[in-house]
Amino acid sequence: MPDSPALSSPGRWRTVDILTCAVLAVAFGIVFWAWNFVWAGLEPVLAFLPPLKGILYGVWLIPAVLAPLIVRRMGAGLLTEGLAATVSALLGSYWGVLVIYQGLVQGLGGELAFAAGRYRRYGTLIAAAAGALAAFGATMWDVFVSYPDTSLWAFKVPYIAFAMLSGAVVAGLGSKALVKAMLPTGVLDRFPAGRERQRI
Repeated sequence: MPDSPALSSPGRWRTVDILTCAVLAVAFGIVFWAWNFVWAGLEPVLAFLPPLKGILYGVWLIPAVLAPLIVRRMGAGLLTEGLAATVSALLGSYWGVLVIYQGLVQGLGGELAFAAGRYRRYGTLIAAAAGALAAFGATMWDVFVSYPDTSLWAFKVPYIAFAMLSGAVVAGLGSKALVKAMLPTGVLDRFPAGRERQRI
C-alpha cells in the first residue's frame, strides 16, 4: 500500500493531541522501565555475540513512531519519546538522567523520516524508516557515550545495524500494525488516521 497523506496541518496541535502523546509517554515510560530489566537479563545470554543485543532496541523506540502515526503532528515523536524516557528515569532507570537525553535523540531520529515526507506521509515505508532512524540516533549515542572503546567493525557497526533492523521491524512495522488494529475500534476517529478510515 502506498504512503497515505495526512488530512490536516501537521503544525496545528490540539489539546487531544497533547493529551494523547502524554498518555502514550506515561504508558511507554513504564514499559521502558520494565524493558531495562529484560535488557539486563538477556545481555549475558547474548554475550557470545555482543552486538546482537542491539536487536532488543525496538521496544524503546515505539513512541517515536506510534505517536506521529496517530496524531500526525510535527514533533510528536520527539515529544512522546522524550517524555517516555523521562518517566522511565523517574521510575529509576539503570542509566539515570542520561536516558532522557538519549530519548530525545531517539525521538529526533524518528522525526527525520516524517520530516522527509514533509509530515504528510505515514505509510509503511515511512514508519519503518522512522523506526530505523530512531535506532540509528539511539545507537550513535551508545557508541560514543557507552561504548567508546569498542571496535568499530567488530562491535559498533553490527550493533547499529542490528538495532536499526529492530527499530524498523518492532517500532516501525509494529507501530503501523498497532494503528491498524485500533482503527476498527473507533478510538482513533478524532485523529487523521481514523478520518482516513472513515473516507474509505
